[in-house]
Amino acid sequence: MSAKVFFDTNVLVYLYSIDEPEKQQAALKVIEQSENRWISTQVLSELSNTLRKKFKLEYDTIANVLIEIQSSFQVITVQPSTIEHALHLAQTYRYSYYDSLILGASLEINCQFLYSEDMQHQQVIDQNLTIVNPFKTIEHQK
Repeated sequence: MSAKVFFDTNVLVYLYSIDEPEKQQAALKVIEQSENRWISTQVLSELSNTLRKKFKLEYDTIANVLIEIQSSFQVITVQPSTIEHALHLAQTYRYSYYDSLILGASLEINCQFLYSEDMQHQQVIDQNLTIVNPFKTIEHQK
């Protein structure tokens, strides 16, 4: 069985951005290479908000994007227990509450990797989850 991989919102946003084609290609590549892909309801909400505010997409277009995303990812629903875990993670690792909520959801379903641009590359959380910045090689090339 392939490793469970969780995707932070920021990676998915690049799929719909035309401003940074290198990051768009890197995001697409890492998604295509991952078989056991996960996101949370938080990621769907944040993606919807970003597509509306940053990219000015209409709500019907955003709804279609969410359908497309949900057909490619398994989705975990954020539960009260996820929120409680996130609070503990925020205190322990000093990430923001929302980043900690991503961490909590990832750990709740036993993901081995979390792809995120916003958190510390290669940091291991609770001895189970490794944060990977899929854009690290692009940043070194600049």
